[in-house]
Amino acid sequence: MESHLAFRFLPADLPDTSEGKGLRLQLGVCGSVAAYRALDLLRQWQDAGFSVSVTLTPSAQRFVTPLPFEALGATPVYTSLFEDPRASSPFAHLEPGQTCRAFVVAPASAATLERLARGAADELLPCQALAFRGPLVLAPAMNPAMWEHPATQCNVDILRSRGALIVPPGTGRTACGDLGQGRLADLRHIYLAGLHAALPQDLAGMRALVTLGPTREAWDGVRFWSNASTGTMGASLALALWLRGAEVHAVCGPGAVWLPAANAIEGVPPLHRYDVTSAKDMFEAAMAVWDQMDIGIFTAAVADYSPEPHGPEKFKKSDSPEGFSVRFLPNPDILRTLAARRRENAPQKVMGFAAESGNLAAAVQGKLLSKRADMVVGNLLGDGFGTAANTVHVADRLGRTADWNSLPKPVLAWRLVSWLASL
Repeated sequence: MESHLAFRFLPADLPDTSEGKGLRLQLGVCGSVAAYRALDLLRQWQDAGFSVSVTLTPSAQRFVTPLPFEALGATPVYTSLFEDPRASSPFAHLEPGQTCRAFVVAPASAATLERLARGAADELLPCQALAFRGPLVLAPAMNPAMWEHPATQCNVDILRSRGALIVPPGTGRTACGDLGQGRLADLRHIYLAGLHAALPQDLAGMRALVTLGPTREAWDGVRFWSNASTGTMGASLALALWLRGAEVHAVCGPGAVWLPAANAIEGVPPLHRYDVTSAKDMFEAAMAVWDQMDIGIFTAAVADYSPEPHGPEKFKKSDSPEGFSVRFLPNPDILRTLAARRRENAPQKVMGFAAESGNLAAAVQGKLLSKRADMVVGNLLGDGFGTAANTVHVADRLGRTADWNSLPKPVLAWRLVSWLASL
């Protein structure tokens, strides 16, 4: 999960405790070789600000014991339907439904899927899940033949029809050596599915466009004009929108960072990714979906100019030993053009970004007017490119401003999305 740490969602300053602080997740762990990976999920949700309680099925306890979960801070850790010394009350089967916002079963075995589908409460985990009225997330893991069996697929269909979020198994070599679909899904997808289930869906029904990362403007067959943007801020904004229920269309420049696959979590709006290279490519991809969007957030570090192409062949040093000049041509202004093309009956909300070398507040105000945006977020060059945090000046069309110093990009993204939604 190390490559995903930049995208940890930190609900540090949500409006109230029901939407962020003090959130609790219930994690169910079934019998599988993948059971040990639930410890990584526990730690990631804790790092995101969640308390986590855990239930281990009897089969799971043959693979992992309660001790490592307790050592990492899970509380309580349930192990038995009857006479469980770890339970805080005789009603352990009801506690998750009273205290938790979402219930995640990872890994979910074929046996537990069958119990949940037919309502069998003969073990503590399915008993708790049946008494749970909030969102249920299931991440199955089993032998590929077991996963493909009609009985398993029927049980999954039943649970899917009841509103369970399914994180389908990954494809590859399983513990038994077989190849196929059955191994536990990418932990990043399970982690985000748990967050999506637990967080308020205040942007449900909305569609959002986000541009992110750099562009590359080709000069010859091997060289290009670009910048050092990683797309981390844009990806954080895309995830913030998606976690709050929006359908997101992310137009990503080359080298932009990881985002969840559109079909990775069944039962939630997709996060579509469009990989592009040049400013023209990004402009065309954004234009193609813009009319259907409700929100546009333009974080991409788009090259303002492209070198006049030399051609597909490699330019050789011997062709110009005394040096040479390159003529640059202007690229489309994506933010300005799309902001000017907003719908008349229900105009889209627009957020732009500005990277400046000085006079930040004045530059942000100037871009707010010239680009006809609803709000603009500005940072100095050393504060945003390639960093985990960002120091910004923000201004909106109502005259409000704010200065935020060295905020982690996911936290900043959440605040910015809340601000834009309030306009």
